[in-house]
Formats: sequence, structure tokens, C-alpha cells
Amino acid sequence: MAQDLRDLMGGPRVRMAPSPTGLLHVGLARTALFNYLFAQKEGGKFILRIEDTDRERSDPKFEKDIVEGLQWLGIKWDEFYRQSERIAIYTQYLEKLLKESKAYYCFCSEDELESKRQDQMSRGEAPKYNGKCRELQAAEVKKYLAENKPSIIRFKATSKKVMFHDLIRGQLEFDSSLVGDIAIAKDLATPLYNFAVVVDDFAMKITHVIRGEDHISNTPKQILLQEALDFPQVQYAHLPLILGPDRSKLSKRHGAVSVADYKKDGYLPETLVNFMAFLGWNPGGEREIFNLPSLVKEFSLENVQKSGAIFNLKRLDYLNGFYIRQKSIKKLAELCKSYLPEADQSELEKIVGIYQERLKKLSEIKELAGFFFQDKLVYDKELLKWKNMTDKEISQSLDKSENLLSKIKEASWTKENIEKVLMPEAERVKDRGYLLWPLRVALTGQKASAGPFEIAAISGKEKTLKRIQNAKLKMQNNN
Repeated sequence: MAQDLRDLMGGPRVRMAPSPTGLLHVGLARTALFNYLFAQKEGGKFILRIEDTDRERSDPKFEKDIVEGLQWLGIKWDEFYRQSERIAIYTQYLEKLLKESKAYYCFCSEDELESKRQDQMSRGEAPKYNGKCRELQAAEVKKYLAENKPSIIRFKATSKKVMFHDLIRGQLEFDSSLVGDIAIAKDLATPLYNFAVVVDDFAMKITHVIRGEDHISNTPKQILLQEALDFPQVQYAHLPLILGPDRSKLSKRHGAVSVADYKKDGYLPETLVNFMAFLGWNPGGEREIFNLPSLVKEFSLENVQKSGAIFNLKRLDYLNGFYIRQKSIKKLAELCKSYLPEADQSELEKIVGIYQERLKKLSEIKELAGFFFQDKLVYDKELLKWKNMTDKEISQSLDKSENLLSKIKEASWTKENIEKVLMPEAERVKDRGYLLWPLRVALTGQKASAGPFEIAAISGKEKTLKRIQNAKLKMQNNN
């Protein structure tokens, strides 16, 4: 039937249906990516559907985060819906099920239901509703409703074998008698997940449901509802879970955070797209670098694995470093601007030019190059020491650098001229580090940084000489 729908629509129709109850997480973003790739590859449509009928937990700020996160990743949707704007549609189908005696009002209290669940589990049984309200007389139901007695709407689940073919996992079979009569709505205006998703998938002509394997247990419930409503069954594909390196369920302790956090931390959208695509999918071969168009070209559900996908933060950093190195200096400076707002564009281009090869994340530019914009550097005088230098040798080295650099005219202050002046002296002593290490530390206050010639050129003559003088004072004060 799914193929019939696909032929009728001229291509597959897939969807991502997030609840706006939290930030866009990497797992949800990967699901969106796989749906998008499948739709693009097969000439279909990708639908974004916000499932916001849970009024207590839904928040517009989370919807905004989801929408902006997908846009930043370059995942574009063809149609957009909110469940909260479709209540009348759900009401129509709830009334249909009630009228056909395929659903009923349940008036059991939460305490009563919990007591039943605990009793069933104590006897080793799978907890499910015992059907107490299933055969209530119409007059009794009417009376309870008139009294505003708390209730929900339950679906009468048929006891049968529910079978479906998963495009990733093959043939799957469930015994619906273990499910029981499931809750499908709090009332006629408040549908619950399993019911609303079935109605929406039918109304939006969804042909393929591509989602995480944690939804497998929901599939037989949804198939039973499809049958009760005379809806065609969609085709399912359940993606593997994303696991941490220790093969436990992915969590923040593994480095997994929201897409917005990755963006804030300085990861590029092309990095995340490339990285997420390989969380459970592999085209075969040795190629690791894929942009979005090339992923569309290569993607297929047949190459999605069944076993869990390992989240490797080191690989994410490696990919990000690769994509950073592909950026032009101008573009990279623009991307780094928020981390070094003190710098103007020209200055920032010079800075990223010497650090581009070192960056794994854009945010690292602050730690690597923040010293350029500090009035006074704070560091221990011991850091100025190269190997077994004495304090006297450090001071002499700084004196030599200051004397040589002071002779360069302001107009000739370039990396090439600075190197031309310093290198002969550095080569003359027993180890060039005796001259260049104290100078570099004096200019940066850091144990590791770019070379002193580049840093001095960007800093300018006045700041360079002032920092050498401050380092000399540090030596004198400590002595």
C-alpha cells in the first residue's frame, strides 16, 4: 500500500515530527537529516510537523530552536504544520472511533491504574489496561461525562499478530494482546501521540516513516489504529540508536549536546551534517568527506545499519578541523568574529591566518589569540625560561630582542623584516630557542602559540616592545 501511495504522490513523502519540549538534539537532527536525504534522493517531499498538543510541556522557544537549528544545518522542508492548529481534524476521527465503538471513555483514576500496574508487574505480567471501562453502558458514560468525571479516551485493541516489514530490520511481529487498550486522547480536543501521529500521517499522505528504533514499540499500536480508521499502512524504517563510546545510550557526558550548543561552541554546519550522516549509515568505501549534495547522491536506506551508532567526539573534532581549513581567510574571520569582537576584520584575518591550521573549533580562537587584546599578560616568569636558561640569560635574551626590534622602522614592520632581523642572532647562539622562546612567551603569555615573527607583526611595534619591557620587569621584580 505504501508503494501505491508513493506512485500516486509522484515520490515518497516523509516527515520529522518533533515535540517542542526541548532543544534540537543531535539524535533528532540525524533523524531529520536521514528523512531529508531520502526525500531528496527519491524526488519526494520532506515535511516538518511540530507536535505541540502537550500544552503544559510545549514551549515556543523550543520550536524556534528546532526550526533555526534545521535551517542552520541546511535541512530544508517542503511543508510545515503544527498539531495545535489541527485539533478539529483529530476531533473528527476521535468521534468516528467512538461512534463505531472502536474507542471508549475510561474513567479509571490514576491511583487505580497505578495499583493495577503494580499488581500485574508483581506477578510477572506485562502492565496493560485491564479493560474495566470497555463495556460501560451508554447511559452510564453519559452520566459520568455530564458530571465532568475525569476521563480519557481509549482505543479497543484487537488481539492479533501485528506484522510489518521494516526497511532496515526486515520482518517484525508483535502480539497486540500484550499492548492492551491504549490511551489515544485526554479528551476530544487533546489527542495523544499514537493517535495524532496516525491521523497526521494519513492526512499528510506520508508514505515512509523514518525514525529512531526507540519508536518500534509504538509501531504495532499505530498499525492497529490505521486499520481501525481504514488508513493505508505506511512503510517503516527504524534507525539505530546513537551510543556513546562505552556503548551506553548517548548522553551529555559523552559530549552530546544540542545543535545550538554545537553551533555556539564553534562547530560548522557542514561538519555536523557530515558527522551525523555516518551515525548509522555508510556508503561503503574509504571516503569520509561528504557535503550535503554528495550525501543526497549516495544515500540509501539499504546502507543504514541495524546496530547502534557510536558517537565519536574525536572524529567530530577532526572533521571540523578539516572544514575550517577549507574556509577562506576572509570567511573564517567572519565566523570567528563573535569570539573576538574586539578585533576589526583586517586584524582578525591576520590572526586566523596564523591559527587556521590549529583550530578544531571556532571557539578555540578566543583561547589561542585572546592575548592580542589583553592590556597586560598574566603568566609565571618561569614560562620565559627555555630549557636550563638562567634568569640572567632570560633578561639578556629579552634585551637583545628589544634592541634588534627597536631598529625596525614602523613602516617596515612586517613578518619578513622581523624575521630578517632576529634570525641571524637566533642562529648565532647555541640554540635559537634561547632568543625566540622568551620573546614568544613575552608576546603571548602562553606555553604554546604561533611563532613570534607572526605575532609581533600582527601586534605592531609599539605593543611588541611594550610586552618585552613588561617581561623584563617581571624578571627584575622576581629577582
